[in-house]
Amino acid sequence: MNNTPNPELGKKLDKLAYVLSAVVIALVIFMRGDNKPEVSFDTSILPPINAILNTFCALCLMMAVFFVKRKNIKMHRRMIFAAMVFSILFLLCYVLYHFTTYETTFCKQGTIRTIYFIVLISHIILAGLSLPFILLTFIRGYTFQVEKHRKMAKWVYPVWLYVAFTGPVVYLMLAPCYPK
Repeated sequence: MNNTPNPELGKKLDKLAYVLSAVVIALVIFMRGDNKPEVSFDTSILPPINAILNTFCALCLMMAVFFVKRKNIKMHRRMIFAAMVFSILFLLCYVLYHFTTYETTFCKQGTIRTIYFIVLISHIILAGLSLPFILLTFIRGYTFQVEKHRKMAKWVYPVWLYVAFTGPVVYLMLAPCYPK
């Protein structure tokens, strides 16, 4: 493996990250529409799958930090790649679910409702805002621009971990409200 910094490749991949981020944000906005196509399978399995994928992403992120602190860069990279795979799978399932299924409204009242919306809104905002930065941080590491990667990761990592952790929390809070 060549560990030489490759900023030229990084610049090319940055463009891809910006395009992907814009496409994902556009998809999320577009999927909120009222016209949902009929599908020939039960989509109710997708929310728990999404929660599991986010949980695995969070676990991989925590393991990535564990390994990097022990200077095991090979395992750090593997855990980050795994976190990216879980995030991509989550995104595909999330988009599929929300393009085909109407949103479930939160069914509880009182303080728990306020807590739910605080967690949900912070999760959504941080997920949208962090996506390009997650990709750019990943690119810095992938292209061995280590100092730039470290500087970005110090603030991108906790946001990504928060988003990965709060995804399953939102699911668990909403689970009693899904149609039976």
